[in-house]
Amino acid sequence: MGKKTIDPIMIEVLSNALLSVAEEMGVTLVKTSYSTNIKERKDSSTAIFNEKGETIAQAAAIPIHLGSMLGICKEILKKFDLEDIHPGDMFIANDPYNGGGTHLPDITIAEPVFSNGKIIAFVANIAHHSDVGGMVAGSSSGNCTSIFQEGIRIPPVKLIERGELSQSIIDMILLNCRTPKERLGDIKAQIASNKLGSKRVNELVTRYGLDEYQSSLDELLLYTERKVKEGIKKIPNGTYEFIDYLDDDGINLNTKIPIKVRIIVDNEFIHLDFTGTSKQVTGGINVVYTALLATIYYALKVVIDPTIPSNSGYYGAIKVTAPEGTIVNAVSPAPVGGRTDACQRIVDVIFGALSEAVPEKVVAGCNSAVTTVLFSGYDNERDKYFVYPESIGGGLGARHNKDGLDGVHVHVTNSSNLPIESMEMEYPLLLDKFELRNDSGGAGKFRGGLGIRRDYKVLNDVEFATHGDRQAIPPWGLFGGREGQCGEFVINPDTKNEKKLETGKVSDVSLKSGDILSVRTPGSGGYGNPEERDKELQAEDALEGKVTNDV
Repeated sequence: MGKKTIDPIMIEVLSNALLSVAEEMGVTLVKTSYSTNIKERKDSSTAIFNEKGETIAQAAAIPIHLGSMLGICKEILKKFDLEDIHPGDMFIANDPYNGGGTHLPDITIAEPVFSNGKIIAFVANIAHHSDVGGMVAGSSSGNCTSIFQEGIRIPPVKLIERGELSQSIIDMILLNCRTPKERLGDIKAQIASNKLGSKRVNELVTRYGLDEYQSSLDELLLYTERKVKEGIKKIPNGTYEFIDYLDDDGINLNTKIPIKVRIIVDNEFIHLDFTGTSKQVTGGINVVYTALLATIYYALKVVIDPTIPSNSGYYGAIKVTAPEGTIVNAVSPAPVGGRTDACQRIVDVIFGALSEAVPEKVVAGCNSAVTTVLFSGYDNERDKYFVYPESIGGGLGARHNKDGLDGVHVHVTNSSNLPIESMEMEYPLLLDKFELRNDSGGAGKFRGGLGIRRDYKVLNDVEFATHGDRQAIPPWGLFGGREGQCGEFVINPDTKNEKKLETGKVSDVSLKSGDILSVRTPGSGGYGNPEERDKELQAEDALEGKVTNDV
């Protein structure tokens, strides 16, 4: 018999159908969740995998979350024999070193999908939980020194077995969290998301047949691989290098932390070598290997071809060298709670290196920090303990033909800001000021995007923790563009009690009722010679107040 002919239309139909399933799972998770971090900020992601644990569809959500979901399915298949996995099972995990996770607040739940008694897929979702224990409320401060300080560690275990929820697993998780009612609500939302996803995948298999389904997906992965290689061929062959620095690790201050990449483009393959990058650090900004891969896959997709389907066929043409024990491939028990700050800088160095090869495809240095605020304490008015996390956007670097965007999340994060009404309705906080930081974008032919100022007034005594970066080392410009402004945290600004935090990675900062915390996020770099900026754009900047200083 000859090789079966694959219908390209069927491949397209199934590819888009599975993407729709992943997106519907994401809507279900957001609409049924309990915490503001998921129901309002949408700090969650969903994906579908084949029976081998290879990605076949990922909803457009938070790029870094792919790292956690990349790991869990393969960890399940490694830990459990196939005969021990049954219809109705669901697995839960969060551990970066034993569960495929990237940091502990991101809890992943995966469900195998069966047809005729065999696993044909996995559906999975991930949600950033507001607290999973540890020494700091919110479980992701930048100044923890060990993974054991960051919260409960969950290897892949069965949360549900043959349709029956394991109350002992739930009890163990909730006992280790400061806000157990909220955690339970979010976990139930994740379960509902997977049930919907499993149902939809089975509907597709029933409609098109298992053979058609599997052969089409196999061909989809091959198509993606071919598309990636064609995209890489459009990048000039050569070796490109770049280095950038993190401010500090929250423990050893005034110590720049290098992240260095050497990119070799060779026809249809690309190799990223991080040799020369800092050893893993004491504070919690280390990155495990799966998080590094998720970051690289995002950055290269932007440059190679944004239309590449988000599946495992994309990965084969990319080789990565990252020595173990470095900040980009950390080993246990290195803390990783603030790993996104390092991931953001990884994207910046990749773009910086490739700016020589494809200057029209990259942006200048971005705010490239996940400037995070974590408020916690007893809410006197609502008579309960609360944990409130939020990450705040900043400037997107300028491009070869456009100004950078103002006040946005960049690169590996894509969550929303928490609406003021939701924050003030649920927490003992008021928003005193929320505005763009004028002059924070670097000058250039095209101006860097602006950072944000967001001032919180606390209504009763609370504790504050954070991780953030680019508060000492500014975002760089490209081709003559100037650097953007750094960020900062200021307590009680413009008063006699004003205090600027020494680093963007702290915990156990006590704020009294009436205090104001002013969060000022970094801007971004400009692109091109500032003297070449269009006069109309200059006038528009001045009119809108975005630029008040002379070039």
